Amino acid sequence: MLLSLAQWLQGLSPEFGFLRVFQYITFRALMAAMTALLIGLGLGKPVIRRLTALKIGQPIRGYGMETHLSKSGTPTMGGVLILLSIGLSTLLWFDLTNRFVWIVMLVTAGFGAIGWVDDWRKVVRKDPEGMRSREKYFWQSVIGVVAATALVFAISGTTTRESWLLFTSWVSAGFHVQLPPQAGLLVPFFKEVSYPMGVIGFMVMTYLVIVGSSNAVNLTDGLDGLAIMPVVMVGTSLGIFAYVSGNLTFSRYLLFPHIPGSGELMIFCAAMAGAGLAFLWYNTHPAQVFMGDVGALALGGALGIIAVIVRQEIVLAVMGGIFVVEALSVMAQVTYFKYTRKRFGEGRRLLKMAPLHHHFEKTGWKETQVVVRFWIVTMLLCLAGLSTLKLR
Repeated sequence: MLLSLAQWLQGLSPEFGFLRVFQYITFRALMAAMTALLIGLGLGKPVIRRLTALKIGQPIRGYGMETHLSKSGTPTMGGVLILLSIGLSTLLWFDLTNRFVWIVMLVTAGFGAIGWVDDWRKVVRKDPEGMRSREKYFWQSVIGVVAATALVFAISGTTTRESWLLFTSWVSAGFHVQLPPQAGLLVPFFKEVSYPMGVIGFMVMTYLVIVGSSNAVNLTDGLDGLAIMPVVMVGTSLGIFAYVSGNLTFSRYLLFPHIPGSGELMIFCAAMAGAGLAFLWYNTHPAQVFMGDVGALALGGALGIIAVIVRQEIVLAVMGGIFVVEALSVMAQVTYFKYTRKRFGEGRRLLKMAPLHHHFEKTGWKETQVVVRFWIVTMLLCLAGLSTLKLR
């Protein structure tokens, strides 16, 4: 919005030539981060008061950690604050004609809506389980499939018109079309190594990345500040990848696929970082507000779809290793419990409690120890992911 205004003013008079600074993505990204941070900090108290007045308090499951019982009644659905900050800041600073940012914002809003319904059922109907898993996965799958279909052609085409022509060619050719190299699966640490997947393969992988990332972040969001800081770090790292892939010079030098328009995603990533830090101000231990599914599902979905656009699905799994391990810990716990119950007549557990952060709490770690140590691990993983920019 502000970019369009600056361009209009420059056209009116040469006196507004200083507004050329708005053309630089790096400048607008910094401003987006600052704007989202200020919006989040400014709206934090009013939002928390409103949630408290509506008695939107977090119910604590009876089988949860005993030390968490004191958190019962703490306002949840604080993810609304994050999404408002991201949305307003991004709309102010990004190029309104950029198709990738619109796709990311729509997917983020879609997953946020699913999370909102889930949280609403928990706090209004007093149902700790919220939306049932089958219903939740259905709507996540709908959004994931639509996003995957849009992205396979948006990434393959340099313009919206070219993407649409590619889609119509795919349909008219009996759902078969040759995709360009940038639509292949990029392997980190290797120069120009990518594997072609075809349209269906790309769509399946994109669906798994988006839905998997969304649920992994949601599973990680179990302690004060545990999920939001890794989201900030991974999102910031993806913003750097977006800038590289969107810049023809840098992408050629670093041997990355050039995705025209993807650089504008740096604005969204910066806004996500600023909004996340503002939320952390209120979410740090002892938390004044919880993110809830409305924030966790939306932020996870955003990380997934951005990684797909900048062709860094594998690197996302590295940088978001905490999210991956948390999700795997739940899957392993459930699988092993069902297997031992069927084999021995009594279910057994691999971990003291899942997800993994609760296991460490059960072993004697304090909540703040778990959170900060997970932050440190994520920082190291993000540095490892960023090293793939040059180590190729």
